[in-house]
Amino acid sequence: MLGQTYLTTNELSSRIKYDVRTIRERLKDSVLLEGVHYLRPFGGRKILFVWEAIERDMRVMSIQSSTGSVAIPMANGAVLNG
Repeated sequence: MLGQTYLTTNELSSRIKYDVRTIRERLKDSVLLEGVHYLRPFGGRKILFVWEAIERDMRVMSIQSSTGSVAIPMANGAVLNG
């Protein structure tokens, strides 16, 4: 995971223009998945979001909505088209 950008919830909030509370209560664990979009360093309570994974999957979701096709983002970065 070298070369990745790790963001706090506040930093992610300012980048994607979502409220911190929305990220914690609605996006985390439904859209943003542990091990893919965020991690808990050293098994603690602190959460760090992986910007590159979030940005990649936001693009995939944007393409899906504009084309009407179904594409499922995979943990390895690939996309399953259905």
